[in-house]
Amino acid sequence: MTLSRRRRSFSFGNLLSKLFLLILIGLVATGFFLFFERSKPVINVSKISQFIGKTQPLEIEVTDTGSGLRQVTVNVTQGTVTKELYNVTNPRTGYTGQIGPLSDRQTVTFDANKLGFTEGPVSITVTARDYSMMGFLKGNSATTIINVTLDTKPPVIKILHSEQYISPGGAGIVVYAVDDVKSSHGVMINGRFNPGHPLGGNHHDSYIAYFALPFDAESLTESYIQATDVAGNSSMLPFSTNFKKVQQKHDRINITDGFLNAKIPEFEQHYPEMSGNSVEKYLYSNSTVRDKNNKKIEELCSSSADERYWEGRFHRMPGSNRAGFADHRTYYYNDQPIDKQVHLGMDIASTQQANVTAANKGKVVYADYLGIYGNMVMIDHGQGVFSLYSHLSQINVKVGDMVTINDTLGLSGTSGMAGGDHLHFSMLVNGVFTTPLEWWDPHWIEVTIERPLAALNAK
Repeated sequence: MTLSRRRRSFSFGNLLSKLFLLILIGLVATGFFLFFERSKPVINVSKISQFIGKTQPLEIEVTDTGSGLRQVTVNVTQGTVTKELYNVTNPRTGYTGQIGPLSDRQTVTFDANKLGFTEGPVSITVTARDYSMMGFLKGNSATTIINVTLDTKPPVIKILHSEQYISPGGAGIVVYAVDDVKSSHGVMINGRFNPGHPLGGNHHDSYIAYFALPFDAESLTESYIQATDVAGNSSMLPFSTNFKKVQQKHDRINITDGFLNAKIPEFEQHYPEMSGNSVEKYLYSNSTVRDKNNKKIEELCSSSADERYWEGRFHRMPGSNRAGFADHRTYYYNDQPIDKQVHLGMDIASTQQANVTAANKGKVVYADYLGIYGNMVMIDHGQGVFSLYSHLSQINVKVGDMVTINDTLGLSGTSGMAGGDHLHFSMLVNGVFTTPLEWWDPHWIEVTIERPLAALNAK
């Protein structure tokens, strides 16, 4: 009897011991989980170039999924010198769970002058620690090191040739040299950037930039070459060009019910959002749709081949001129003015469905319907120069085709905002409509472009 009691007592005590041990293990595991979580902070630094300039913003984001961030530091080192750009220690908000913030996003500015750094290698070190008790109570830590080169010298620009005269709707060139071949560069004209393209030949550091003034330019307020290297260092060099005013032309266009009845159904098909009567739909097409179309054309001109495809003057389609470039048109309905627009090309009338050919060599970048322009083809002639052919009744080419002078693009017609069969022909330089008269003129081509380039090649 006594032995049985002893056995039951021993079994009960043994059970209590095991239960206590399990509870102890559970408490230790819970404590380890609560205080010794192992997830490290994650550091993300915005992509920066291998080269940085005098000032460089650094966008840094640090996140933690466990106990939260205890400390984040950003240091920069050159040689034996280390400088602190950012250091924050977050106050503890508790002892379990999330103790510090889960994220820290900062924009830190590297300023070489304030730091006293000179050109050469620089290391950027971002370190983050959380509130875990791992690492002998120091927390989980993460470090990101970015090695860059400090470059504080801006590119050196040299003008080789600049345009002497420019008029509203006119075009010209600037030729220049830049000592840093990896820099981005071009010509700024009245706030519009015109990228430079390699001159080619033996001129490895020389470039040409075509530019044009919009038809409504009233003066030449700024004209300079600018270059920016990969480190962000910029330089600019002004050049002088004489501005010549031109006489504006004005024209009256009478809109008839017959014209509206013929055209509105075409635009309703492509722009079903139009509403109102025929005149209101016409005004929407002639204004809102026109603006959308011109933005699309400018977008097409935003990318051009570095290679110059074209040679000599641009060829003009045979036929009579029906409208000129930059004609200021007032549209009348029932003898009342209802709209004003500017004609940005030359209208040439020949026979119905006349053969429309390429004015010069280039690559087709658009061959489709485009609102007021109807069926339209655009050609990139390289280095920012484009030609446009619209109101076609038929398109014979596709995007990507390489064409040469007199290759057939399609047939003339009345598509888009055309009252009769004709070709609307435009020239553009970096998205700016420019008068075709210059590009048709062999003397202008020779004096403005070929002769200056020949003189440079002779050196």
